[in-house]
Amino acid sequence: MKPHVFRIAVAAAIGLAAVAPVTAQKAPPPKEGALTSYINLDATDAESKLEVIQHEVFAEQQQSVRLEFMLKHGATTNMEFVQYPSGHELVPGYVFTPVGMPETERRPAVILVHGGFHERFNVEWFPLIVNLVKRGYVVVFPEYHGSRGYGANLYRNDYGVSDTADVLAAADYIARKPFVDPNRLGIVGESRGGMVTLLAIEQQPTRFKAAVDVVGLTDFVAYMAYKPDYRRKEVAKESSSFGGKLPNENLAAYMAVSPINAVDKIQSPLLVMASTGDEIAPISLHTGRLLDALKARGKLFDAKIYDNAPGGHIFMHGDQPERDDAYARIYAWLDKYMRP
Repeated sequence: MKPHVFRIAVAAAIGLAAVAPVTAQKAPPPKEGALTSYINLDATDAESKLEVIQHEVFAEQQQSVRLEFMLKHGATTNMEFVQYPSGHELVPGYVFTPVGMPETERRPAVILVHGGFHERFNVEWFPLIVNLVKRGYVVVFPEYHGSRGYGANLYRNDYGVSDTADVLAAADYIARKPFVDPNRLGIVGESRGGMVTLLAIEQQPTRFKAAVDVVGLTDFVAYMAYKPDYRRKEVAKESSSFGGKLPNENLAAYMAVSPINAVDKIQSPLLVMASTGDEIAPISLHTGRLLDALKARGKLFDAKIYDNAPGGHIFMHGDQPERDDAYARIYAWLDKYMRP
């Protein structure tokens, strides 16, 4: 959407809101597929119109990100936008391969899992993707449920459930490609993506030859304890598993998506990285407890804790020595367990 068109649309929607009756018109229920959420594009109420505009803006942003990647890295790295099956739905994602790669050459593949409340593929992931491709890996970047830029249905969140299912489905999808060795899959995740990475290697213990968790959330019950009230309510409301209930009302659902409760199941060699001073996922509540559990159970793992790395929770996206060191450790860990 062009900037001037967006301003006109927002102004029109705001104007409508000012004159709309108190009882907003409700969108008709879906005719089929009770689990499918959608926006009624023909609705006349301001709330629906604003939601349409919001998702159009998100989609335009993603188009810009894709274009920027191709302008910067298209000479060396192919980026294919795909929609792969996850359950009964199609989930968007990206597959990155080197330009000129023979399709019959089977390479190891890395599932790269972003974090965030409603984040998605963005410029901060460019360096890691390009470097992994240069080192001989195929990279798949799933835009699991909760990611923005792909419409209202995909925007739905179900923490630890639909996101994990979508990531595991991405592994299934890429493993079937003729240019991928299905026996050499790795997974790397940050923040929420780190949580999903841990859940994935717990749910399918023998699937991934190597895994990397960067500042991952390990205990959702603890996470909900220190978040501001508005975020706690937002998280509870968005997730169908939580059903709008906080941990004291639906404890089992929060424990089920907390990786700290299933460390026994981990078999993949695991690299864990974090930084002190992280206020999003404090080490004492998340990474520290994970490391204690891994050690107590004799798991194969390595760890690096940075000392107050600039950026804290997002240290891996800053142009700084800590990021470069983290990248080097990721490459070395994947190479160690995924090369012939």
